[in-house]
Amino acid sequence: MLLRLRVSLPDRPGSLGQVARVLGALGADILQVTVLEREGGRAVDDFTVSWPGSVGADEVRDRMSAVPGVRVEGVWPTREVPGSAPDYDLLMHVAAEPSRGIATLVDALPGLCGAEWSLALAGDAILHASLAAPAAFALPEAPPRAATIASDKLWLMLLPVAAHGLHVVVARADGPGFHRAELERAARIVAVVATLAARA
Repeated sequence: MLLRLRVSLPDRPGSLGQVARVLGALGADILQVTVLEREGGRAVDDFTVSWPGSVGADEVRDRMSAVPGVRVEGVWPTREVPGSAPDYDLLMHVAAEPSRGIATLVDALPGLCGAEWSLALAGDAILHASLAAPAAFALPEAPPRAATIASDKLWLMLLPVAAHGLHVVVARADGPGFHRAELERAARIVAVVATLAARA
């Protein structure tokens, strides 16, 4: 089973090694570490790990709390394969068929963002939805720029696509809210796809 763990830890030598030792003791195989933030003497890292069996988020939190200064901000399943380049794959698909650019983007975003679903909205009308997306969705607010909000037990990324007059919504139910590094990455991907799709 593939999991992502978001861990806040002291930004000092040895902290990452302590986290790695605890994960190893739990039977996890660390496949990838992504540094999301380093400021104020702390770091926030996402670990992608392979677990041989099922493990509860509470058990992971309990074991990790034994490491001084470490906080587990979230544990959730992921489909992202470490070492792959799904954002490049997405851009290649859009470049090959730009007329389907927004639909291809919406289908790819859950995997790219460690989320459950995404959709493209024009007002309240759903233009395209990924698997697991609801049949109807009302945008809580229409932000002028990319934003994250909490809504009805979901973490949402709201990504305006001005050139197409729509918003892309990405939703995560498991795990923590979207980090600003995730928001910035998604906003850049949306901007590139929108540019390619506008040329179709």
